[in-house]
Amino acid sequence: MTNRKPPERRGKVQLIDGTRFYQKMKKSLNNKRNEISEDQIRFLTQVYGNYQDGETAEVPINGETETRVISRIFENREFGFLKVTVERPLRMNFEATPERIARLDEQTAFANLAVSKKRKDKAQVEREEQEGRKQQDAIRALVATLEGNGRYMDRAAFDADLTRAAKRAGIKLAAPIKKAIFAALGERDPDAEICRDGKGRSEPDSELRDTENIPVPPGTTLPLPMDFGPDKPNDRLIATFRDEIDAYIAREVLPHVPDAWVDYDKTKVGYEIPINRHFYVYKPPRPLDEIEADITKLEGEIAGLLKGLVP
Repeated sequence: MTNRKPPERRGKVQLIDGTRFYQKMKKSLNNKRNEISEDQIRFLTQVYGNYQDGETAEVPINGETETRVISRIFENREFGFLKVTVERPLRMNFEATPERIARLDEQTAFANLAVSKKRKDKAQVEREEQEGRKQQDAIRALVATLEGNGRYMDRAAFDADLTRAAKRAGIKLAAPIKKAIFAALGERDPDAEICRDGKGRSEPDSELRDTENIPVPPGTTLPLPMDFGPDKPNDRLIATFRDEIDAYIAREVLPHVPDAWVDYDKTKVGYEIPINRHFYVYKPPRPLDEIEADITKLEGEIAGLLKGLVP
């Protein structure tokens, strides 16, 4: 990890798997039991100097010696990925049942109606809190008038009826209070209509939000087209990789959740060096008859032990 690489190493990363190169310490150091010997250090240094992709060595594996790849060489960009935020639409049903109306008390904006901002004048505090409790009762009564309408599967329809009922009752519902009503009387429902904002755009459901790590595509030149620092825009990054992101989402995400979309403004760049992935060697499980024979043997041993416990 240096900027002073020789020409042949520039833009490359060499990974060396040295996990099998150790020996037992003569005397443990706290919880440390192993150490790398001088000969092993010289060998690993030589592997680094050889700079060969796919270099192998004989290493001990479970008491046996196996030939394993211990050196791999990659391009820098192979460790890079785009962390893309995938959104799904918010879908909620609404119903003015007593149980849901009772949940209004759990909403901060609604509860704060009965909380005075005064601190010194106790009489004024009492008046404000009493007035706030009256407002809360009026809102509860207002919402209860919608109980006979049953369950709404569209927030827009519920909002329209709520607005009309508030107008008839002469109650002005501030935006935070209306939001509190939506939160208390609403429940997530995959069969409900999509909740949309004032411009008709789908609102994202934070509980369904997910991320996808998309590998930086081959042929990408470094450094990536992006600005570093807090709150820097990622417009240039998105313009460069928009096609790759869209193709990945169409291939890997939309077949499973067709209503998903990408919030491009949240796209970030990350790097990861998954050493285990690059040096992993698959070991097939033992044959079933061999495993079955071991189980049968163990069952016999357990049965013999149990006989000794019977008086």
